[in-house]
Amino acid sequence: MSEPSEEDRKLVTLARGAMGRAGAPHGAAVRDLDGRTYAGAPVRLDALALTGLQVAVASALSSGAEGFEAAVLVGDADDADAGVAALHEVSGTAPVLLFDAAGEARR
Repeated sequence: MSEPSEEDRKLVTLARGAMGRAGAPHGAAVRDLDGRTYAGAPVRLDALALTGLQVAVASALSSGAEGFEAAVLVGDADDADAGVAALHEVSGTAPVLLFDAAGEARR
């Protein structure tokens, strides 16, 4: 895997922040086609369960995003995350980059 770009590193920082604030096992962030960023952590309620990536994608779409450049998953998450399907429904070729909780690239 090549070194993450500076813009992707910003997504890692946002995802780690969301993970930390929520005390969650993972966090996620996306960058839309206009360069705006959105972060999310998992939501676990009896009536609603979302992964961090689902939260980030939903936040972006509800703010008017029309597509995605990239996404990152940080911590205890992988590319089987349900949010990947949502991301790719909107932007089929947007890469999903994986990082450990410390922000190091996993692959």
